[in-house]
Amino acid sequence: MKILIVDDEPKTADYLYKGLTEQGCAVDVARDGIDGQHLALVHDYDVIVLDAMLPGVDGFTLLRALRQVKQTPVIMLTARDRVEDRVKGLHDGADDYLVKPFSFLELLARLQALQRRGRTQEPMQLKIANLQVDLLARKAWRGGARIDLTAKEFALLAVLARRQGEILSKTAIAELVWDMHFDSNTNIVEVAIKRLRSKIDTGFAPRLLHTIRGMGYVMEVREEGPA
Repeated sequence: MKILIVDDEPKTADYLYKGLTEQGCAVDVARDGIDGQHLALVHDYDVIVLDAMLPGVDGFTLLRALRQVKQTPVIMLTARDRVEDRVKGLHDGADDYLVKPFSFLELLARLQALQRRGRTQEPMQLKIANLQVDLLARKAWRGGARIDLTAKEFALLAVLARRQGEILSKTAIAELVWDMHFDSNTNIVEVAIKRLRSKIDTGFAPRLLHTIRGMGYVMEVREEGPA
C-alpha cells in the first residue's frame, strides 16, 4: 500500500511513518498543505492521511482541489472534533474522519478498508502458476507450502504479482515498495529481489521471477531461461 501523510506535527508524522513502513507500506510525508497538494496531485497513492489544520493550504482546501481531478481515498486525521468539522470534511470529499488522539491499529484497519474500497475491481487472491498470494491476509504459498516473508518482501511480491508480465525498472520498484525519496542507485532493490527469488523460486518449478538485463524485473510464467 502506498500512502501519503500530510501532517505538520513532526511527532505524529514520524510516528505514522515508522508504524506504516513497519507494516510494509511505502510512505511519503508532506509537512504542509502546499507540498501535500503537489504530491497528491502528481503521484498516485492508495490512501491519503490528511490533517485539517495545515500551514500554506488547509486540509479542506487541499481536499477540494484533489477531488476536482482524483478520487484517491482520503482519511482526515485531525484534532478538530466538532461535528461541523466532520460534516465539512465529508462534504468536501473525505472518505473517513478520525480524531486525534487515535489508535494506530484502528487507523491501520481504516486504511486497509479504504484501500479495499478503492480497489473493488482488483482480486484479493492472485495466482501465478502454483504461487498463491493473498493480498488481504498478506500471505503467500508456493505449491501449497507457506512462504515466510518479511513486510517489505511481501510488499515487493505484491507489486510484482499485481503487474505480472510487466517489466518493472528498479526506479519503479523503489517508488512502489519504498518511498519516493529512495536512492535507486543503491543495491537494495537487487538484494530484495535476490531474497524474494530464493524464497519463491528455489526448489519450485517453473521459475517466476526473472531479470531483464538493462530493464528491470518481471514476474511471469515462461520457458526456462537465464534468471
